Amino acid sequence: MKKSDIVEFFSRLAADNPHPETELESVNDYTLLVAVVLSAQATDAGVNKATRRLFQEVDTPAKMVALGEDALKQHIKTIGLFNTKAKNVIALSRALIADHGGEVPADRDALEKLPGVGRKTANVVMNVAFGAETFAVDTHIFRVCNRTRLAPGKTPLAVEKGLEKAVPEPFRVHAHHWLILHGRYVCKARTPECWRCPVADLCPYQPKTPAPKRARADT
Repeated sequence: MKKSDIVEFFSRLAADNPHPETELESVNDYTLLVAVVLSAQATDAGVNKATRRLFQEVDTPAKMVALGEDALKQHIKTIGLFNTKAKNVIALSRALIADHGGEVPADRDALEKLPGVGRKTANVVMNVAFGAETFAVDTHIFRVCNRTRLAPGKTPLAVEKGLEKAVPEPFRVHAHHWLILHGRYVCKARTPECWRCPVADLCPYQPKTPAPKRARADT
């Protein structure tokens, strides 16, 4: 995608949603980290449903360790892979206490050393909690970047590196959110809704999905 098209691409997404935010609910940086860890292979809505009560009671690493793994499992048992995730959340909470004074470090490398925290999770926390210009490539962003040729790549890391080179200011901080929301609600996996996409004319994806008959009749 040409530089001028990239600017236009993000300008349109920004016009539709000037202040995009994560759909994961949290009360502070620590609960954000926990929520992102829990969201792996799970929906944000499912995580939010499981954590609303949890985060009312537990909002620090010390409280999480005191809660314990078995009790945590009861809170998050509706989330996929909850056994492994509970173990990781307790372990990362202990690591935060031991190595970071109970605070979430504003450093991607330090975050990636925590149990259950990979590059994508670290990038989300860096972006949402600390305003870093990071690009967390999930399945939605991977799909959008390859379909649009914004930052094509065969792996999430390749797409991330492509975004780092391609995305200009002033769009870098919010690019991750615009792309994930676009992929989640418009550029869907099975049937992209090209007929209502604000950047369809900038996208080479073919064939473009036409509007459903009812939608065409309503327009």
